[in-house]
Amino acid sequence: MTDTAPQAKTPVKARAKAPKPSSQASRPKAKITEIPQQADYRVLPLGRGTGALSPAMKWRTEAMRSHRSPSFLWFTRGQGRITVSGVTRGFGPHNLIYLPTRTMYGFEPVGQVMGYRVHLPDDPALYLPEEPLHMRFREVIQQNEITGLIETLQKEIESDRPGRERAMALHGGMISLWLERQISIMPEYDLTPDASRRIAAAFTSLVESELDASLGVSHFAHQLGVTPTHLSRACNIACGRSASAILADRLHYEARRMLAETDLPIKDVAEKLGFQSAAYFSRAFHKHTGLSPREFRQSA
Repeated sequence: MTDTAPQAKTPVKARAKAPKPSSQASRPKAKITEIPQQADYRVLPLGRGTGALSPAMKWRTEAMRSHRSPSFLWFTRGQGRITVSGVTRGFGPHNLIYLPTRTMYGFEPVGQVMGYRVHLPDDPALYLPEEPLHMRFREVIQQNEITGLIETLQKEIESDRPGRERAMALHGGMISLWLERQISIMPEYDLTPDASRRIAAAFTSLVESELDASLGVSHFAHQLGVTPTHLSRACNIACGRSASAILADRLHYEARRMLAETDLPIKDVAEKLGFQSAAYFSRAFHKHTGLSPREFRQSA
């Protein structure tokens, strides 16, 4: 084994078929970067629930967001609903949700939820899956294996021993290999089994690549070759939300993140997100959150 993962690779899973944008070559890259810059390897606790967060902070879990590197959620306790790539499903204990880079998601816990959120580097040498996964593990041996791999990686992250970077890469490779082995025996993990869910997934992918308040649902529907009405109907079937609600939720999550985690002037936040002006951004933000950008920043 190398420092990351085996060199030979059989593709884990073909990409789910979805409507193709009409002008992919000209599509701009998303301009929103991680603020602040995060470490390549991170293991964070999922000790959250309906009683663990104030109403003002529930956006941290429930609003649509994404990460700039591959990650996965490993729920060891609790249950709720999770929306991944525009598709909503229930989750429970010993569920693993794998999220490729820039995969839109949000979850609503019911009661206390415990587990881990693990971030890995966006490195092709890890051979991580290209599609989101929702996997349920009923066997105790599987549950213990993934928990052990996560805890071992966490210990290495927190250590200052020689060879720490190489050790983290090796552990990341072992996690990737473990996922590949589970996929090979998992009977069902596809999140987009029908046309509506494939359209919703394609829509969220486009939003992630062109996150801009100046682009409405009609723009994304045109890219997908469907009508705005058809796009919203597909999103409602997939997750119970309209396309415009998903788009607004994603934009305002990013706005709240910038306001909470940076000292950027409000006009710069508005500009980065594509709003016509700071005044227009403030009105839209207040309508979505009940607070002005300044009030939200002071309370965050």
